[in-house]
Amino acid sequence: MNKFQSKSFQKSAMYALNGLRLAFKSQRNFRKHIIIAFFTFALAAVLKVNIVEFCLIVFANTLVLVLEMMNSVIEFVIDAYYKNKWAKLAKLSKDIAAGSVLLAAVMSAVISFLIYGSKIYQNYM
Repeated sequence: MNKFQSKSFQKSAMYALNGLRLAFKSQRNFRKHIIIAFFTFALAAVLKVNIVEFCLIVFANTLVLVLEMMNSVIEFVIDAYYKNKWAKLAKLSKDIAAGSVLLAAVMSAVISFLIYGSKIYQNYM
């Protein structure tokens, strides 16, 4: 066993929960995405979406959160490697990572609008 590997599932889960807590405390955009996700889940309850639609909404929102966390990791690693100095490669890497978050967020919004739009149209038009 590697000296950096956890010896128990409980410790691994605690490390993972600590990572989520750190992302929430230190990353403003992560907090914003969490708030947006809760609003989308509340709207899903109000509009009574079916289970498949709800799973799509949960998946899309979770993907945004995961990519936001990965974007943060990439930024931290690049900053550490380049010692917080500007470098063209660092900028390109960070921009691409941020672009992945933006792409997922747009996709999540489109999925939500399509689902909610059809529900609103069916129920209120």
